[in-house]
Amino acid sequence: MIDFRQRVASALDIKSLWKSNEEGYEEETQVLGEEGQFVNQLDKNKKQLGLISSIFLISNRILGTGVFATSSEIYTLCGSVGLALIMWVVGAIISLAGLFVYMEYGTAIPKNGGEKNYLEFLFKKPKFLISCMYAAYVFFLGWAAGNSINTAVMFLTAGDAKITEWNQRGIGVAVIFFAFAVNSINVKVGLYLQNILGFIKVGIIVFIAVSGWVALGGGTNHGHHTNNLKNAFEGTENASAYGVVNALYNVIWSFVGYSNVNYALGEVKNPVRTLKIAGPVSVITIAILYIFVNISYFAVVPKEKLISSKLVLAADYFDIIFHGKGREVAAVFVGLSALGNVLSVIFSQGRIIQQLGREGILPFPSFFASSKPFNTPLVGLFQHFIVCLVTIIAPPPGDAYNFVLNLISYPMNIINFVISTGLIWIHWQAKKGKLEWNPPIKAGVWIATFFSLANAYLIVAPYVPPTNGQSVYNSLPYWIHCVVAWAIFAFGACYWLVFARVLPKLGHYSLDVKEVIGEDGFWRTKIVKYYDDKPYSDDDLDASNTSNTEQIVETVDDSSSKEGKMKPAEAQFVRNYF
Repeated sequence: MIDFRQRVASALDIKSLWKSNEEGYEEETQVLGEEGQFVNQLDKNKKQLGLISSIFLISNRILGTGVFATSSEIYTLCGSVGLALIMWVVGAIISLAGLFVYMEYGTAIPKNGGEKNYLEFLFKKPKFLISCMYAAYVFFLGWAAGNSINTAVMFLTAGDAKITEWNQRGIGVAVIFFAFAVNSINVKVGLYLQNILGFIKVGIIVFIAVSGWVALGGGTNHGHHTNNLKNAFEGTENASAYGVVNALYNVIWSFVGYSNVNYALGEVKNPVRTLKIAGPVSVITIAILYIFVNISYFAVVPKEKLISSKLVLAADYFDIIFHGKGREVAAVFVGLSALGNVLSVIFSQGRIIQQLGREGILPFPSFFASSKPFNTPLVGLFQHFIVCLVTIIAPPPGDAYNFVLNLISYPMNIINFVISTGLIWIHWQAKKGKLEWNPPIKAGVWIATFFSLANAYLIVAPYVPPTNGQSVYNSLPYWIHCVVAWAIFAFGACYWLVFARVLPKLGHYSLDVKEVIGEDGFWRTKIVKYYDDKPYSDDDLDASNTSNTEQIVETVDDSSSKEGKMKPAEAQFVRNYF
């Protein structure tokens, strides 16, 4: 029989892995498992996200302005229609592989926070280092800034207004503020808007796909039919390694969001079933539509226009299809599509910031962890609004969209490489019998390996200098996003050095981890301080600004604890559950 103390530790150690099946992930969960199994404590909050909302949470995150705004840049970088279409297929395959990697992790660790949880499982030592580096990545990147800018461009195009440096910035700021306000005041209203805009997005994409095929068949009265598809690979010889990798970056940017549900998995009803359906349905459907939309572009828009259209390609497409009468209307709908993406992005990012605050990684943790006054992650949402504000205003206007796109994509590729390689290691350890790993959804070693190699290529290739004036920036160095990305991770490491090494040494305390159920019903890991001259006592249960309504249980490190002695947090766990 396993020692009781070890059973408590096993049941509560979220960093351990457990054997489970789909029934183990219902809202009523086990506390203690059988010997040799590891059981997860799910968040005990009210589940707000069902299957439909989860599908639209993914779809809204993916369907921003990618296929409307990046197709022109992708064609320009590839040099030919055929290579551009291949890039869309390759990007879809990479994204689908990534989806299954995240689904496997998500059903193994069904908590809010997404890849943060997976990185922390893979890198337990040095303690808190990976958490601090990830926190810097989340904290300093303005994910919603790019599509806020694009929303502004589309709305200005719809009003037939001259697009200037400051009016696109001003409207972009207004867009991100609107998304912040809606998500801060009422979660249901924000989700409702996301769902409505999700329908609009899908409608636009379906219309473009269908109208392009109609134009190919000569079914439009005023439609323009090009010969772009007849010699599809003409111009491929002009493509460079730099151009191809940046084209692939643009494609993958258009698929970013397949893991969006993982960030709010604690709020999902029946997460295993939801992930099984919502993820593949969203990504596969969108991938097929993306291919059809690009075929429509190439069938209707002349090559010269494909190169010059840049962010307004969809509007130019409608202008040609409807003989000069559809540009403004198309711009409105594409702008609404981008707005839906902004709403979805800030919804997720605000929750990640709140989770980092709840766990004590960020400074002023109680401030960032707050759900007051609307029971929403107001502070986390506001923080992302401020970062997006700076990101919109700081870069040169002509480079802002591409800079945001690449700055987000590059560190994301680093993280995806790490977690996919880590998943290979997990399967290897499980095969050797060193740990149990049996989540309901499995990507498998081959898919994880493919995803790992794809991301390794995307990490290395941007350092190849551009040729023939193919730099994606007008005035910024081609490598700027790579350097800034590594600098952000380095800042996180420096923050860890101060937070987890220097300050504890100066303050004569050590940092440890507890598992907490808050008054909101969420399980979370919480970092607490133990002072060297103060023995463990029941007072530790109120450490680190923990609410009186929170139940605290401690993750036990058997290598450092005294044999046979139960800490107060373990006793509290027993009082709560037995």
